[in-house]
Amino acid sequence: MAMSAVTFFLLFFYILFVRPANGLDEEGEYLLKLKSDFGPASPLAFLLWNPTHPTPCDWPYITCATTTSSSVTTVALSSLSLSGVFPEALCSSLPSLTRLTLSDNFITSTLPSSSLIACSSLTHLDLSHNLLLGPLPSSLALLPNLLYLNLAGNNFSGRIPDQFRYFPKLENLSLFDNLLTFNVPSFLSNVTTLKKLNLSYNPFAPGRLPVEFGNLAELESLLLSTCNLVGTLPASIGALTKLRNLDVSYNRIEGEIPPDFSMLRNAVQIELYGNFISGVLPEGLTNLTGLEKFDASTNRLVGVIPAGFFQLPKLESLRLYQNRLVGTLPLTISEAVKLSELMLFDNQLIGLLPRDLGSNSPLLFVDLSNNLFSGGIPGGICDMGLLKELMLIDNILSGSLPSTLGKCLSLQTLRLSGNILSGEVPSSLWGSPKLKVLDLATNSFSGSISPAIATATNLTNLVIPGNQFTGTIPDEIKLLLKLTEFTASNNQLTGQLPVAIGELGELAKLDLHNNSISGEIFKSTKPPIMLVELNLANNQLTGTIPPDLGKLPVLNYLDLSNNLLTGGIPPQLQYLRLNKLNFSNNHLTGKLPTLFAKESYKNSFLGNPGLCRDINGLCPAPASRVAKNHPSLWLLWLIILLTGLIFVIGSMVYHWRKKWSFKAKGKKINRYWSLTSFHRLNFGEDDILEALDANHVIGTGASGKVYKAVLSNGETVTVKKLMFFDGLEAHVAILGKIQHKNVVRLLCCCSRDDCKLLVYEYMPNGSLGDVLHSGGKSGIVLDWLTRYKIACDAAEGLAYLHHDCLPPIVHRRVKSNNILLDAEFGARIADFGVVDSSEAAPSWYIAPEYAYTLGLNEKSDVFSFGVVILELLTGRPPMDLAKWACNKLEQEGLEYVLDPNMDACFKLEMSKMLEIGVQCTSLLPINRPSMRRVLHMLREIRRNHQV
Repeated sequence: MAMSAVTFFLLFFYILFVRPANGLDEEGEYLLKLKSDFGPASPLAFLLWNPTHPTPCDWPYITCATTTSSSVTTVALSSLSLSGVFPEALCSSLPSLTRLTLSDNFITSTLPSSSLIACSSLTHLDLSHNLLLGPLPSSLALLPNLLYLNLAGNNFSGRIPDQFRYFPKLENLSLFDNLLTFNVPSFLSNVTTLKKLNLSYNPFAPGRLPVEFGNLAELESLLLSTCNLVGTLPASIGALTKLRNLDVSYNRIEGEIPPDFSMLRNAVQIELYGNFISGVLPEGLTNLTGLEKFDASTNRLVGVIPAGFFQLPKLESLRLYQNRLVGTLPLTISEAVKLSELMLFDNQLIGLLPRDLGSNSPLLFVDLSNNLFSGGIPGGICDMGLLKELMLIDNILSGSLPSTLGKCLSLQTLRLSGNILSGEVPSSLWGSPKLKVLDLATNSFSGSISPAIATATNLTNLVIPGNQFTGTIPDEIKLLLKLTEFTASNNQLTGQLPVAIGELGELAKLDLHNNSISGEIFKSTKPPIMLVELNLANNQLTGTIPPDLGKLPVLNYLDLSNNLLTGGIPPQLQYLRLNKLNFSNNHLTGKLPTLFAKESYKNSFLGNPGLCRDINGLCPAPASRVAKNHPSLWLLWLIILLTGLIFVIGSMVYHWRKKWSFKAKGKKINRYWSLTSFHRLNFGEDDILEALDANHVIGTGASGKVYKAVLSNGETVTVKKLMFFDGLEAHVAILGKIQHKNVVRLLCCCSRDDCKLLVYEYMPNGSLGDVLHSGGKSGIVLDWLTRYKIACDAAEGLAYLHHDCLPPIVHRRVKSNNILLDAEFGARIADFGVVDSSEAAPSWYIAPEYAYTLGLNEKSDVFSFGVVILELLTGRPPMDLAKWACNKLEQEGLEYVLDPNMDACFKLEMSKMLEIGVQCTSLLPINRPSMRRVLHMLREIRRNHQV
């Protein structure tokens, strides 16, 4: 009996104290299994998931129904780097689950219909931005309580299931950025509970915006950007009286804006840009009193801007650029009390700018360029003190600059080129502290550049050519350490170049031609190290040409013509890779450096009588022949001949001895080296070996070092020294045969038992990665057209490797640092074919399938190239760029994705290139286009969308 009492007590103690310590309930056990099935996650993600707890209710990311219930109702595991397949038993194991969020992970599988049927309590399902694929499961429509469904940013394909018409309560449906096809389905109009519908960025077949969508009476947001919509806008959309956000941008919609849109009385944002919409702006749109943003840019609209637009009490942004609008800017703009953005460039607007423009509006961005506005610039345009960008390029504005512009301390960009403005520039404007771009080109401004410019320390572009500026360039310009461009050509500037201009380490372009500048070039200082273009032609410069110009690593444009320069041409200059060279019409003397003594440089040296060297037409012909019978001349000739004979014999002996000495030395240098050439060379292995210098290493990787080598003949090459070379001979044999303008040429290969040297042509503008991500150190800011050209060139080079080489060549290391830029910013593919199998591209460029296949193929290159496209468009480094771009695009819109350094007038073209980048970075290889297809799509951008 006593034993029974003891046994009972121990059992009671175990139940009361021991069991809870190890008695995690079934739902907790399942969650631990779920964590394990998902594989490695973020290091600290599940640190507090304690298996000794009785329930998972206190765990991070988990919520239970009440404090007294252990039933799990919410699982929120977003952005934890989870991978694996979707858990089929999730809903059956967590029967009370109402909210499931697994967004921004790496879940790779289909979404089985059977796994979702048990989720009968689910109200919120967010699986966005994963790697899910296959058809959309029709069983989702059977979930009786589902209110929110977000499957955006996956790889679902096929058509939207017919069963989706049966959602009983669904309010929010987002299928943004998938691979859905067929048409935008009209049957979604049966889901009358919908409040938000986002089908943007899917490759639907061409089709109309369904008229039936006008039946969605509860709809607040309709997002159909880039859905291949054609035809006209249905008038029925006007019946959506609760609609706040309408986006049908980047489609092929035609016809007029229906007058019925005036019934969208709750509209906050309407985006119609990037279509073929014609006709006039309906007057009824001015009745939308809640409208904050209206964008109908890049269409074919005609007529005038309704005056009532500016009387809308909440209007913040009006974008109507790149249309065919006429008339004047309504005077009612003074009533736009919340207007911060006014973009009307590329229209046919005329008349005076309203005097009160900006007086009552918190303007941030104003672009009225490429119109026919006349008169002066309104003095109150910056009265609110917020204006950042003012663009009035190519109008017929006249008069002087208002003094208030100099007091606009918020101003960052001022572009007024192509007008007939006059007078002096206010000193306070020259010294505006936040100003980055000052463009006054092609006007009639006078006066001098004020020393007050010293306080404009953020200035990057000073562009003032084609005016009547006088006086000297102030020494204070040396304080503009961020300056990348200084263009002041075609003025009346005098005096000398400031000595300290060489201290401007970021300066890439210096163009002062057609002035009256005197003195010596860069006297007592070295030229700015990052100069790409130097044009000092048509001045009164004296002295000699600075030899230090030959040390500028990226200089490709040099024009010093029509000055008073003397002396010889420094031999260092022949090492430059110049797109233009002009020293004509000076007083230069002496011999031309060897590499300049070619017919192709003839026009570069004309008008220098003292300069002569074997170029027909460069040197003047002798005045007359020497008389044959002049006795003293005969004697002189005899002495010269005898002296010359003695000199020749002596030289032969000297060179014979030197030759054998050099051969002996050469045998020591190249004793075991052999050279295999693939092009006609002007150098040998000795020249390469002697030019290798540890101080000129420009890159280091697992496969070896890369050198910039200046050879004895002045030619600059790139030498890659390889530390491994298994199978190198076979690779080199293939690479040496490649002849394509967008692939860096392999000139030759030098081999020794323990070392291999690959010699390539040198690219003076470095790599695309350096230009994009050097934080301004390159001194180069790429505009849109240059970036587009680079993308096309690189795509053409990769397409050649993939499709035109036998066998096809997979690059395996496509990245912005392996796209090199020549003197004209043409792109060439580099560093392919001889890379160690262990050295793939950095992780941000690697296609996701590499994690489970450990293999790279053509589609892997396409993924990497897609990341490069996104770098070009965003200006951002590649880290997690594809996911960042998709999220930013969905949440904030295109303008927040694109690099602000690119001109917004090309936004339509940029958006098309962004689509290509998104396709290339598809998580499924089968959904990525071939490089040949990528090249075709890139070329179609400008073919179809030039304005």
